[in-house]
Amino acid sequence: MADGIRLLLGGDSAGYHYKDAILADAKNDPRVASVEDLGVNESDPKAGTYPSVAIAAATKIMAGEADRAILVCGTGIGVAIAANKVKGIRATVAHDSFSVERSILSNDCQILTMGERVIGLELARRLAKEWLGYAFDPSSHSKANVDEIVDYEGAQSD
Repeated sequence: MADGIRLLLGGDSAGYHYKDAILADAKNDPRVASVEDLGVNESDPKAGTYPSVAIAAATKIMAGEADRAILVCGTGIGVAIAANKVKGIRATVAHDSFSVERSILSNDCQILTMGERVIGLELARRLAKEWLGYAFDPSSHSKANVDEIVDYEGAQSD
């Protein structure tokens, strides 16, 4: 991410309006090196389910094709659950500034999820912008906790 964040944006039929607004903001954010829209879009809101969009984003991150993703569905819960099924992903729902901050600084989350039916558009846009400004510090005391999560996850696949 030294040259900027490679960002993915996605949502389902209940989240594409916010996804589109955040996508437009991200395209104009100097901290963002690239943005990929994973859908769905207004022209075909049924083109993807929340699990398919979330799993696609998480898979791309784990493959090294992107650094982070912002996903939107009705509540943010479904996309978070689906993304977290991909090994190595830490995705969280966050609808307030403190949770957005801690998702990166304490948990090194790669995916932020939000609910279009839960918060207002301007708050969602602000939270996305704030989230892009945080970077995990691998020398922080939180690294041990993140490592414990990663180690546990690795042990489960043996």
